[in-house]
Amino acid sequence: MIESSEAMTRDHASENLAKLASMANQISDFFKSYPDEEAIAAIADHINQFWTKRMREDFRTGFKTDASALSPLVQQARDKVRPAPAG
Repeated sequence: MIESSEAMTRDHASENLAKLASMANQISDFFKSYPDEEAIAAIADHINQFWTKRMREDFRTGFKTDASALSPLVQQARDKVRPAPAG
C-alpha cells in the first residue's frame, strides 16, 4: 500500500515534534537543579541561541495546544522562546 503524501507529511511532522520535545527535555534535565525561574530562563535562552528559526517556530506552534510531551520546566519556557521573524 502506498502512503499518501498527506500521511507522510503528518508522520514527518510528528517525528519532528517528538525530536524537538526530546531535545528540549534534555536541556531541561541539565537545568533542573537550578531554581525554577533561572531554569526556565536558561532553557529558553539555550533554545533561542542554538536552535534554528524553523526549529523554534515548530516548537512554539507544535506544542501550543498540547504540551504534554514537554517537561513542566520546558512548558513554562515555551512562551519565552522567540518566534521566527516574519518574511
